[in-house]
Amino acid sequence: MIEVSNLTKTFGPFTAVSGITFTVPRGEIFGFIGPNGAGKTTTMRIVSTLLEPTSGMARVDGLDVVEFPERVRRMIGYMPDYAGVYDGLDVWEYLDFFAGAYAVPRAKRRSTIEGVMELTDLGGLRHKLATSLSKGMRQRLILAKTLLHDPSVLILDEPAAGLDPRARIELRALLKELGSMGKTIIVSSHILTELADMCTSVGILEKGALVTAGSIASILARLNPGRVLALRTWEPAKAAEALAAFTSVQVVEVGESAVKLNHSGDERDVAAIVRALAVAGIPITGLEEEKVNLEELFLRITRGEVQ
Repeated sequence: MIEVSNLTKTFGPFTAVSGITFTVPRGEIFGFIGPNGAGKTTTMRIVSTLLEPTSGMARVDGLDVVEFPERVRRMIGYMPDYAGVYDGLDVWEYLDFFAGAYAVPRAKRRSTIEGVMELTDLGGLRHKLATSLSKGMRQRLILAKTLLHDPSVLILDEPAAGLDPRARIELRALLKELGSMGKTIIVSSHILTELADMCTSVGILEKGALVTAGSIASILARLNPGRVLALRTWEPAKAAEALAAFTSVQVVEVGESAVKLNHSGDERDVAAIVRALAVAGIPITGLEEEKVNLEELFLRITRGEVQ
């Protein structure tokens, strides 16, 4: 659905984006991760047709964003990291104004506005002035405006910035619902916990360059083939000694009541390990695969450099 190839953007002597390449398949929620100044916003503005690249290519549903900007704009909904609202307009009037700007047919305008208000839970605020809304409700209003023309692609730049914890949780739930509706979403953040349970794939930017992209599982597989298992036992030292006999096992850490190991085999190998430890009289109280979260992944593959 979204293809970016060798994309570069310079501003005079400064290179904001340096030759990045990634794809986002239809229906994916793609998390764009990186510190402030990494190049996330610049990339998203190029994909949204708001900036032209210095070199390289970006396509949305096969359409080049430079060659066919008007056609691309009909397919995307762009939510910037900051968007203001107009004085004197209530929620309904604000959405009605943008429905007209998006050329939503007048006969369908009321039902369209009602639909996005229901989806974003704004129905009870229809007559409230947009400028009087809380930051969380204002972000919902901006997102509702972004959905009026029913875009198949959403490009959301730091949508949860400045929200309180409850508002961030509610926004994540709303984005997951939009993903379940089949929309392709690119969402950026420098707060990794906002994206951890929502994204199906991620791209990590640092100093304008793409460090890696893909599903979390595939990135981990490239960094560390195999799985990390935690084997709990009363006798971790004896367990570590017994595990050394298995070629598919590399003991990583021996703790007070567990052994952490890298395992490159399949489920049958795991069963063989458990049987061998049981025959050796080593008690096993638990065995589970450790899941690496986005924060750990980010720390492992970035250097903390900024532009």
